[in-house]
Amino acid sequence: MANVLSIVSSKGGTGKTTVALNLAVALAEGGDPTLLIDVDPLGAIGFSLARSDTEWKGLAEYMMKQSTIAEAVIQTKLPGLSILPRGRLDPLDVGVYENLLHSSAALRDVLAVVGGKYSYIIIDTPSGLGMITRSALSVSNFALLPLQAEPLALRAISQTLRVLKHVKENENSGLELLGILATMVQLTKDVSFNIMNTVWASLSGVLETYIPRAEIFSIASEKGLPVAFLPGKYPPEAIRFELLATEIKSVVQGLGGATGVEDERPQRELI
Repeated sequence: MANVLSIVSSKGGTGKTTVALNLAVALAEGGDPTLLIDVDPLGAIGFSLARSDTEWKGLAEYMMKQSTIAEAVIQTKLPGLSILPRGRLDPLDVGVYENLLHSSAALRDVLAVVGGKYSYIIIDTPSGLGMITRSALSVSNFALLPLQAEPLALRAISQTLRVLKHVKENENSGLELLGILATMVQLTKDVSFNIMNTVWASLSGVLETYIPRAEIFSIASEKGLPVAFLPGKYPPEAIRFELLATEIKSVVQGLGGATGVEDERPQRELI
């Protein structure tokens, strides 16, 4: 079965969707079949890929029994990466969407159908710790927490950790904290540098890889592309996500997740 990873943040502006998209690309390019699921009512993945709000059917149509999962999942031009978009959703119906996703077994049903096809399933949740985020955590093996390198985000991280603890104790005993990922880091700036020192010193589970603040993310968003797909010289930010994917796979293995690689290998000869 797939390793199901929810990306969760108690506040907006942490780069959560940027992380979800570029991590999914890095995992897929590294040879791990990956499904990216967008449960955010805003449809943030679609917007990140410069798609109109009504272009793709997806999870919303599946919940309304207007589409099957096979019809809703999009196979991208990257062979190892598929996307299950949010679907076509009138902003006036967001409340209905939230209630339906929270009260139904839709996400669990999706995972039951597709779980055997992918090594990783990444769920991009909305900002905040509301019903949809809780639903995603209830079906996930792991949670990844982007932490913007600024004071408010550091103060708010305890809220997210408390929700994870509650879900693990009361709803999903298999849920594990995969790690805290520092984002929008500027080590040349005093505030960001001081925040990172505090994060490294006071929080457990902080990943070694961090994502810097860089203009290239705005350029990629404008073009509707992951950073690794931009033309020109291969950007160091794309390499960051390759490192993140490698670190995450190592942590997953350490926490008992499936790696897709046989644990027992025969002896080989080099010469």
